[in-house]
Amino acid sequence: MLPAYPQPRELLFSAKCFAASMLALYVSMAAGLPRPFWAMMTAYIVASPLAGAVRSKAIFRVCGTLAGSAATVALVPNLANAPELLSLALACWVAACLYVSLLDRTPRSYIFMLAGYTAGLIGFPAVADPASVFDTAIARVEEIGIGILSATLVHSLVFPQGVGPALLGRLDRAIGDARRWMLEAVHSVQPGAGGQHGPATRDTHVRLALAAEISDMRIMSTHLPFDTSHLRWTGAMVHALHDRLAVMVPLLLAVEDRLQALAEDGPVEPAWQAMLDDVAQWIGEGRAADPARAAALRARLDALAPPLAPDAAWRTILQVNLAQRLAALVRACQESLELRDSIDAVMHGEPPSAPPHLTPSVLHRDHGMALRSALAAAIAILACCAFWILTGWPAGAAAPMLAGVACCFFATMDDPVPAITGFVKYTLWSVPVSAFYILVVLPAVHSYEMLVLTLAPVFLLLGVYMARPATYGNALTFVIGIASTLALQDTNQLDMASFANGLLAQLAGYIAAALVTRTIRTVDAPWMARRMLKRARAELVQLARAPRAPALLEVSARVVDRVALLMPRLALAKAAPEVRAAALENIRELRVGLHIAQLRGLAPQLEPRGVPLAALLQQLAAHFAGASAARTGSGSSAAHGLLAQLDATLRAVCRSAGGQGDGKEQATAAAALASMRRDLFPHAASYQPFSDPSTTSR
Repeated sequence: MLPAYPQPRELLFSAKCFAASMLALYVSMAAGLPRPFWAMMTAYIVASPLAGAVRSKAIFRVCGTLAGSAATVALVPNLANAPELLSLALACWVAACLYVSLLDRTPRSYIFMLAGYTAGLIGFPAVADPASVFDTAIARVEEIGIGILSATLVHSLVFPQGVGPALLGRLDRAIGDARRWMLEAVHSVQPGAGGQHGPATRDTHVRLALAAEISDMRIMSTHLPFDTSHLRWTGAMVHALHDRLAVMVPLLLAVEDRLQALAEDGPVEPAWQAMLDDVAQWIGEGRAADPARAAALRARLDALAPPLAPDAAWRTILQVNLAQRLAALVRACQESLELRDSIDAVMHGEPPSAPPHLTPSVLHRDHGMALRSALAAAIAILACCAFWILTGWPAGAAAPMLAGVACCFFATMDDPVPAITGFVKYTLWSVPVSAFYILVVLPAVHSYEMLVLTLAPVFLLLGVYMARPATYGNALTFVIGIASTLALQDTNQLDMASFANGLLAQLAGYIAAALVTRTIRTVDAPWMARRMLKRARAELVQLARAPRAPALLEVSARVVDRVALLMPRLALAKAAPEVRAAALENIRELRVGLHIAQLRGLAPQLEPRGVPLAALLQQLAAHFAGASAARTGSGSSAAHGLLAQLDATLRAVCRSAGGQGDGKEQATAAAALASMRRDLFPHAASYQPFSDPSTTSR
C-alpha cells in the first residue's frame, strides 16, 4: 500500500528532478534552441533515484540519439520525394533497432531502442521540410545533451544515492538466502525420518525466487561502472559473485533431491549424518567462514564417497553424486563469502582484483519474440503512415512517430497492450492540465522565473509519484504528456486547433500500436512458459550434438536465468494449473544441460574405455528433438529407450572404474549420469547394476 504522505527521500528526488529540468530549460532557452521543452522532458526521462543509473542512462541515451539522428540525416533527404519508400525505410530502421535491443537484456539495450525511435521522432516531422532535417537533428542532439547533462549534474552532486549500497544490500540478502537454503537442504532429512523431509523445507517457488534475484542483480550491476560509490571499482568481483550464486542454485536443488532419494531408500548412515551436521555448523559460522575449514570439509566428502565398482548399487552411486555436489556447493559458498569480503576490502581502500566472470551475453535470448516485436512496430508505423499520406493530415506525422515509441517502450512485456492503454489513459488525464497551461497560464507568463513558479506545483507532485516504483510509469507518462504539449510554445502554436490536432495524432498512434500489438505480438504467461521450455529443449539438442564441450559455467548461468524468467510467468498462470504444474516439473529438464556439459568434457577419457557416451548423447538429442520432448515421464517408448540407455551407460562407467587408479573421471561421470536420471525420470524404478529389462519398464 502506498504511503499517504510523501516521504523525505521522495521529496528529495522530486526536487532534484524539477531542478534538473528547469536547469535544462533555462540553458536551452538561453542558447536559443528551437525546442527547449525537449531538454526539460529528457531530464525527467533519464531521472532515477540512483545516481549511477542516471549516469549510465545518460551515456546510453546520448549514444542512441547520435545513432538515430545520423540515420535520419541519411534517410530523409535521399527519400523525401518518395514518401512511401521513406516510411518503409524509417519503419525498418525502428524495427531493426528494436530487434537488436531485445536481444541485449541489459540497460545497454536502451542505446539501440533509442536509436530506433529517435529516427522516427526527427524523421517524420521533417518530411514536410527535408532540407531542414540536419538542423533538426543537430538541435535534437543538443537539447537532449543539455537535458542529460543537467540531470547528471544534479543527481550526481546533490545528495547522490549510489547504486553500490542498494546492490550490496541485495547481494547480502541473496547470499543469506542461499546459505539458509543450504542449511535447510542439509537438514531436510532428519535421522530416522524414513524419507520424510523436515519442517524446514520451503515451497519451490520461494526457493527458485533466488534465481530471479540473481538475474536482476546481474542486470542491475550494468550501472556499476557509472556509480558514485567506491563499489564501481569492484565490477569484476560483483559479476564473479553473481556467477558463484548462479552455480549454487542447481547445486542446492541437486543436494536436496539426492538427500530425499537416499532417505527414501533407507535411513541415513551415521557417517553421512555427522558430515551433514558439520556442514550445517560451518554454514552457521557467519560470513567470515574459515577457508581451511571449507577445504577440510571437501576433503572429508571426497573420502566419504564410496568407491565405484562394477556391481555398484544405486545407493552407492547416489552417495558418490551427493559427495560431489555437496563438495561443489561448499566450494561455491566459500568462494562467494571470500568475494564478498574482498568487495568490502576494496571499499576500505585495498586494490581491486579482477577474477574471471561471465558476461550477460550468455543469458537467454528469444530471437522469435524479438522478431515479432519488431514486426509489430514496423506494421503499426506503416499503417499510421498510410493513413497520414492518404488523408494529407497536417498533424499526422505524430501518429507514426508515437506508434513507434509505444511499440518500443513496452516490447519486453508478454502482453504490452495493457501498458499501452495505460499510456493512453494517463495521456488523456494529462489533457486538462495541459490545456490549462497552454491556453490559460503560458500566455500570461513573461519571464523564466514566472514559468518556473507556474510549473512547480504540478511537476513537484508528479516527481513524488515517480519516486515510487508502483506509480513511476504512470507519473512519467503524465509528465511526458504535459511536457510534449508545452512544446507547442516552442513553435508558437498556442491555438486550440494545433492542440487538438496534436492530441488526436498522439492518440491515433497509441491506438494503432495497441491494435497491431494485440494482433501480432500479445502472448499470455502460460504460452510464454511453454515457449521458453521448448527453447530450452532445443538448446539441449544443440548441446548434445555439439562437437565440443560447452562451458559449464555458461550453461549454469543460462539455466538459472531461464528459471528466473519462468517463475513470474508461472505465478501468473493460476488460471491454468495444469500448465503451471507441468512447467514446474519440467524445470528439472533445464538442469540436464549441466550434466551434458560435464559428460562432453569427460568423453575423451571415458570413450576409449568402452563407455558409450556418444550413443547416450545421440539418444538425448533425439529425445528432446522428438515428440516426447513435451513430457519427461517414463510413460512413452522413447522415454523407456532413453532410460535404458542411461542405465547401460552408467553400468559401463562403473565397469570402467575397476583397476583405473582413483577413478576420478568415472566418479564424475557416474554422478552426472545419476543426476540426469533423477532429473529426467524421478519416479522411475531404481537403477540395477545388472541389465534386467523388467526393471526399466516398470
